[in-house]
Amino acid sequence: MNLGENNVTVGCENIVVTSSSTSLNLNSDFIIQNAYLYWAGSGLGDFNVQLNSVPISAQRTFSNISISSGLPYFSAFADVTSQIISTGNGSYSLSDLDVSQTLINESGYCDNRTNFAGWAMIIVYKGTTLPLNQINIYDGLESIPNAITINLNNLNVVDANNAQIGFIAWEGDANLSVNETLSINGNTLSNPPLNPANNAFNGTYSITGSNTLYNMDLDIYNIQNNIAVGDTSAQIQLTSSRDVVFINAVVTKLNSQLPDASVVLNSNIQNCNSKSIALNFNINNFNCTQELPAATPIAIYANGQLVAQTQTTSTIPIDGSETLQITINLPIEIIDNFTISIVVDDNGSGLGTVSEISENNNQATSPLLSLWATPTFNTLPPQMTCNQGLTKGTFNFFEYSNLAISNVTDTFAGFYETVEDASSATNTILNPTNYTANTTPKEIFIRIENQHCFAITSFLLQTKICPPTFNNYVSNNNDGENDSFSIEGLRDIFMNFELEIYNRWGKLIWTGNNNSPDWDGIATNGFRLDNLNVPEGTYYYILKLNDNDYPDPLTGWLYYTK
Repeated sequence: MNLGENNVTVGCENIVVTSSSTSLNLNSDFIIQNAYLYWAGSGLGDFNVQLNSVPISAQRTFSNISISSGLPYFSAFADVTSQIISTGNGSYSLSDLDVSQTLINESGYCDNRTNFAGWAMIIVYKGTTLPLNQINIYDGLESIPNAITINLNNLNVVDANNAQIGFIAWEGDANLSVNETLSINGNTLSNPPLNPANNAFNGTYSITGSNTLYNMDLDIYNIQNNIAVGDTSAQIQLTSSRDVVFINAVVTKLNSQLPDASVVLNSNIQNCNSKSIALNFNINNFNCTQELPAATPIAIYANGQLVAQTQTTSTIPIDGSETLQITINLPIEIIDNFTISIVVDDNGSGLGTVSEISENNNQATSPLLSLWATPTFNTLPPQMTCNQGLTKGTFNFFEYSNLAISNVTDTFAGFYETVEDASSATNTILNPTNYTANTTPKEIFIRIENQHCFAITSFLLQTKICPPTFNNYVSNNNDGENDSFSIEGLRDIFMNFELEIYNRWGKLIWTGNNNSPDWDGIATNGFRLDNLNVPEGTYYYILKLNDNDYPDPLTGWLYYTK
C-alpha cells in the first residue's frame, strides 16, 4: 500500500493508501485447500479490515518494536479459506487498513522513513498434474537490524529436489542495503537479478518479477542444495545493518515423490495341534506420490523373534495394494501369549531399503495369540445294563457328559450316535437319561469343544443277561402257589447253575442244578422229618451261576413253611 520507497520519498502523508487490489488466477484444475490473509503496518495496529467488502477480523495478532527506533509495528492473521474457495479467480481488494496515526510528522515514523501498510495472502492448492509436496507455514513478527535467527522445526525432508522457501517481509528498501543477507543453514540465498545476495529485501515479487512492491517482499528461493534428506529442521539467518526489515511469514515447499508402504494383517489361520500359522495380509501404498518397487523386503516376527521373510511380488502403484500369503512355523519355545508382527521394508535386521514418506506405519501386529490345541478327554468305561431281549437295553449315561472332560476350560457339546454327527454337531441324542439301544454293543460319541476346535471321544453301551429273580417264600402244601423255591430267569438262561441250601446253623441240606427239580422243602442231606420235609423256618441259599457276567455267587435267605 506504499506508493513509493520510504528511503527516497520525502514527506509522509501521501505515500500510504488504505486499500489496494490484486488478482488471483489459478489454473482451472487446481483446487484451493487453504487461504490465509496477512496484513501489517506501522503503529499499534488495525485488526479489522475488509476483503472484497467482507468484514475480516484478526484471528491472531503479532507485534514488534523496532530496535533501532523503538517504534511499534503490527501484523494480523485471518483464515479466509471459505471466502476464497467461494469466490475463486478474480480481483481481490483489501480496504479499511488504517495506519493514519503513523503518517504525521510527530509520530516519528516519517522521520525514520519506516511508515508502511500492506497485505498478502498465502494460498495452498492441489492439482492432478502437481507433485505431492509437503507445505509448512510459519508466522510471527521478527525484525532487524542487526541480525536474527529463525529456527524452522517439524520439517520432514524426504526429497530435496525442487525444494523452495518463500517469505512475506515488510519495509525493505531497494536503495538501502548495508550488510543485508538472507541465508539458510549457513548458505546465503540469492535470486539475481531480482534478489542479489547483498540486497535480499528490496521490494520485489518473485512470481511476477516486479521490483516496485514498495516496502514489501514476496520472495521465493530454491533451496534444494541447502537441505538434505532426513533433515527435520532448518535455520534461517537474516542480517541488516541499516534497513529495518520485518519477517511475517515463512513457507517451505518440500518435494515428497516417495512411496509409503503400510501393512494390514487380514487374518491368521491355525490348524489344531500345529505350530504352523498361515498369514493373509495386504501391503498398501496409500497417501504416496511414487510406486512401491517390487521385491520390497518383508519380515515376520513372533514375540520380536524373526521367524520368516518374504517380499512384495510386483510394483505397487500409487494408492494400490497387494495381497500376500505366507505360512510361518513358530519356534518350539513359543506356545502361548505371543504376537505376530509383519513389517514391510524390513530386511530382517530392522533396516529398510526404500525411502518412504513415513517410516512409522510399516508394521501390523496381531492381538495376543495362543496355539490351537484339541481338547483333552478322559477314557470312559463301557456302561452296562441287563438286556431286555437278546441285546436290547435301556441306559442312563448323562453323567458321562462331565466324566469325559479333563480340562475345566473345555465344554461338553453333546452325545451322538455316529462320529459323522459328532463332527458336524447334528442330531444330538436328546434322551441320555433314558436311552434305548436295540442292539448292543453300541458306540456312543461325545463332542468336547474349546474356543477354537473340538475333539470326539466315545464309550460303549453293553448288555448282560439280567440276574434271576428269587421267590423267597416256599409253602409245600400242594395248593399250587409257592410249592417250591422257584427262581425266574434261571433254568433257560444259566444252564450251568449250582444251587445250595443251608439251614440256619450252616448245614448243607440240599444241592441242585439244571437237571434237578426246584427245591420243595425236602432235605437230601442231613436229618429228615415228616416224610423228609425240613422244619419250618429260615434257610440260606447260595446260587452259583457259573457265568462270566456274574462271577460271584448270589446269596440270600428264604422262608419255608408246610
